[in-house]
Amino acid sequence: MKYLTFVAGIIGASTAFAETPELTIYTYDSFVSDWGPGPMIEAEFEKTCGCDLKLVGAGDGAALLARIRLEGARSDADIVLGLDTNLTQAALDTGLFVPHSVSADYNLPIPWQDDHFVPYDWGYFAFVHNADLTPPTSFSALADSDLKIVIQDPRSSTPGLGLLMWVKTAHGDAAPQIWEGLSDNILTVTKGWSEAYGLFLEGEADMVLSYTTSPAYHLIAEGDTSKSAAAFEEGHYMQIEVAAKLASSDQPELADAFLEFMVSDAFQSVISTTNWMYPSVTPQNGLPDGFETLIKPEKALIVPSADAPALRDQALAEWLSALSQ
Repeated sequence: MKYLTFVAGIIGASTAFAETPELTIYTYDSFVSDWGPGPMIEAEFEKTCGCDLKLVGAGDGAALLARIRLEGARSDADIVLGLDTNLTQAALDTGLFVPHSVSADYNLPIPWQDDHFVPYDWGYFAFVHNADLTPPTSFSALADSDLKIVIQDPRSSTPGLGLLMWVKTAHGDAAPQIWEGLSDNILTVTKGWSEAYGLFLEGEADMVLSYTTSPAYHLIAEGDTSKSAAAFEEGHYMQIEVAAKLASSDQPELADAFLEFMVSDAFQSVISTTNWMYPSVTPQNGLPDGFETLIKPEKALIVPSADAPALRDQALAEWLSALSQ
């Protein structure tokens, strides 16, 4: 009898598990890390969805698109979270994504109208350094210095691609000369953001490509005021991170529910102190104390998503040429 009860329990548990729908989201590695937003987002969404939310780290942001292209309609993913406006046109061109119906009162620096991609946070790229360093105030000044920097590969990382677009939009036809000048400042090029920031924290480089909001992590989470972001006089390139639903999803209603959840206070209120970016919708309690200390770029740079693919190809060719010499 005891054996039969045990078997019945196993069958019951298996049935219950089988009946729990699973929503799979591909995202970048830092999002699913213990200190990233993933664990809190998963717990909050599962309170109401009646589902098992499965967050899958797939490298850095740009690597997400490569994986989705490779898997196509056979992908297990229902949602891709972690692309940015430099990649949305290329993602749209795959034909793998479908429109959303999310409406929100966004607090973005630019008007947002996109039928396919829902923004969940934004920020400005910047070089982060120790506060006791007198930082350069432009790419030219950085190139003229002996400072060593760590950057990310634009072919696999959204920050790496953002840096290409930053240099290109700020300097146009002079971008190749900027990269030639910076080539001896580059200590190494990492595949993703996490590796680059880790090298900086280990003291391997003077500066690392990150965000104007990165010092907030050290200040708020660690009580550490030793990190700052350098303000560049040519302005700072903006990143808006987005998510979208795949046409091949076998959980389209759950996917829609998650996209709606992304603009809710439950999601947005954890972004600033887990992903260390500005939320796309201002939370009810506003930004946490410490964000007011961050540098605020006087000039915001961004390329319209439709123009990004062509500019990316040109900027990538210039970058590769400069670093190969």
